[in-house]
Amino acid sequence: MDRPDLERMTREQLIELVLRLQRPEKTSRTSSKPPSTDRKARREQSRPGGAKPGHEGHSRALSETFDHAVDHRPDECPGCRAALAADLPGDLISEHETIELPPIRPFVERHRRLAVLCPSCGIRVAAEMPDTAMGTPFGPRIHATATYLKTFQAFSYERLQGAFSDMFGLMISQGGLMNMLRRAQRQFAGGRDDAVSRLRQASVISSDETGVRIEGSNSYHWVFRSDRAVVHTAAPTRGAIVVRNMMDGHRPDVWCSDRYAAQQGHADAQQACLAHLARDVAYAIDNGDDFLPMRFKLWLQKAFGLAKGIRHLAPSTIAARRRALDRTLGEILAASTSCEFARVIQKKFARASNQLLTFADWPGQVEPTNNACERSLRPAVIQRKVTNGYRAMWAAEGEADVRTVVDTARLVRGANIFSAISATLGAA
Repeated sequence: MDRPDLERMTREQLIELVLRLQRPEKTSRTSSKPPSTDRKARREQSRPGGAKPGHEGHSRALSETFDHAVDHRPDECPGCRAALAADLPGDLISEHETIELPPIRPFVERHRRLAVLCPSCGIRVAAEMPDTAMGTPFGPRIHATATYLKTFQAFSYERLQGAFSDMFGLMISQGGLMNMLRRAQRQFAGGRDDAVSRLRQASVISSDETGVRIEGSNSYHWVFRSDRAVVHTAAPTRGAIVVRNMMDGHRPDVWCSDRYAAQQGHADAQQACLAHLARDVAYAIDNGDDFLPMRFKLWLQKAFGLAKGIRHLAPSTIAARRRALDRTLGEILAASTSCEFARVIQKKFARASNQLLTFADWPGQVEPTNNACERSLRPAVIQRKVTNGYRAMWAAEGEADVRTVVDTARLVRGANIFSAISATLGAA
């Protein structure tokens, strides 16, 4: 903003601008900003690295299987200097491992068409064109590796090309890599459709979105979660139309999200993310001069405590603790304050007052925060920061399909990202 812009502003606009500039800066602890944006603490105030006093060290656990064993035997007695025969029975006293990767080079299978002369009639007969000659020369595991590195390690095409060259001795053009990823992403469409079908049968759904650049325009990466499916989708808008298209008429019992209007009204009940409110409260405590934000913090601590142990509580106990929380919240909202930060917090809690304790009506089924969706979005956020978005919509939609299949598979404990990709591409 330059001087002419300031001169065109009204007096009220200038006052609001000055007040906004005077507001304390928000951090990752007091807002949704990532930790990477926080200013680094001064060196003399920072804590030393390494293990803290009293920390017990841990060694690497031995692998469940091994490829080769080497037995180390003593060959001489230190007492009498007698030679110890190699066939003496021995007791195992300890085991140690060395781990190494074998040299990795592409396995190249060359298909050769041959022609022979028929011994009966003398006609020259040529073999049919093999299927391998009609498609890509790269196999499923190469497609899986490229998909994994591009989608989950945020490699650019240039870095991906260099990785294949340096690690595997395999030269692939950036155009070839783009075509490879496009072929691979098509094979995730079926898994995505299955995940969407599961999502549309869920009784509890949570959602979130983050900004991303697609084809040079501001767009959004959405995620929807249930206990049986995680669905990612790319959209040019942040509006409620994205939710309606995803649900296709399905209306779950509970919807969990932040307080953004486009994510409201899609279920019979709504659970507001208490983690967002907790960060707002932390900001008010740090910068305000009233005790009211601290009362909100104590209230949130009791709410989180109820959610943490709710699976082991009797229904009557849950109901009693919820009534106590409702009563306390009403008292806090009715309290008077002259602190601007405290008033802002009061308004936020008041607007969402009927959405704060929905989890108590669904013990063990509804979480008090939307952190699961934020964790699902984190790889996409990293991808955005590294690559600055997508050049084409097909790339954004294809990556969303890959993340959908992988994240849905990872709902089963122990699922591996690369294994899920390999299985989808037939490389397992």
